[in-house]
Amino acid sequence: MKYHIDKQAQYALVTVEEKILNTHLSSDLKAIFIDLESEGFQYVIMDMSHINYSDSSGLSALIAGNRRFSSLGAFVICGLNDHVEKLIIISQLDKILDIVPTREEAAESVILTVLEKKLQNES
Repeated sequence: MKYHIDKQAQYALVTVEEKILNTHLSSDLKAIFIDLESEGFQYVIMDMSHINYSDSSGLSALIAGNRRFSSLGAFVICGLNDHVEKLIIISQLDKILDIVPTREEAAESVILTVLEKKLQNES
């Protein structure tokens, strides 16, 4: 699988550079999430701007990432194309996944979550 991980101080930005997220790639994506967690990342942004199609196993990988990082910090998805977004809406995953349009908004969302968690821990 072609991908890029941009590791920032507060989050990791995962960009899958494939057009299709299917059963052949979903296990690789889940492995990336496990590796990031083992490296200590609690906040992950998933940039899906290159992905034009996803099947149910691709959605399963997103759910796995959401379960893993939402409990630790945050899992934010950005850059959905129309087809993948419709699939997420039809499957009602838009109710559980944190989806924003752009990388910038995803980074802002993560930073706000970090600040909220710090404030909660202080009180």
